Amino acid sequence: MAEPGAAPPLLELSGVDAGYGSFQALFAVDLEVRAGEAVAVIGPNGAGKTTLLRTISRLVEPRAGELRFLGRSLVGVPPHRLPALGIAHVPENRRLFPAMSVEENLVMGAFPPAARARFRERLAFVYELFPRLRERRRQLAGTLSGGEQQMCAIGRGLMSGPRLLLLDEPSAGLAPVIVQQVFELVRRISAEGYTVLIVEQNIRQVLKIVDRAYLLEAGRIRARGAAAELLASEHIRKAYIGL
Repeated sequence: MAEPGAAPPLLELSGVDAGYGSFQALFAVDLEVRAGEAVAVIGPNGAGKTTLLRTISRLVEPRAGELRFLGRSLVGVPPHRLPALGIAHVPENRRLFPAMSVEENLVMGAFPPAARARFRERLAFVYELFPRLRERRRQLAGTLSGGEQQMCAIGRGLMSGPRLLLLDEPSAGLAPVIVQQVFELVRRISAEGYTVLIVEQNIRQVLKIVDRAYLLEAGRIRARGAAAELLASEHIRKAYIGL
């Protein structure tokens, strides 16, 4: 997939099949993310987007194909090792610890030894990026608004200083005005130099903040290209944006 002489992708999937029990959710998926890119995987509900991220995170075992990160195979790597390798996953529905404070949730994100050594530095960075989290740092995470919870979940992911940040439907369940704020936060994170792979149903908004995108339908990659090209695609505009 990489051009001859080009630097290898940060993340590369080749021919990946995955699923649950007798159900196959992904079919021969090829995908790559290069350092510094923001890449989206778009598609309808049930297309396999969350399964794709869970496969990258080693929460779902691929049935076929290859996953490589920094040139190293991820097949067989246990999930708890991924933060230390440089992958942070912000799951769908935030998955915060509701009875713990904002800051205690952020501390959980600095679990890898290298992140612990830079804990104060990482915490200062997250609070600079999300000033509202500093204001709410002693508040229980379960009492935050939906948008604040999403900030906390993303901040927790950033605490490990990841090379690759995986975001699963960060706009899900949020009011439209908050959705706009969340996408602006993702844009800022990308502008800070972080590599981001985001799966999202809000196609119109996400294609405005990423470099490239893949269209996943029924577990298969149906289209790929620059975000602006996909946003202008007649098929995508009619099928998913309603234009």
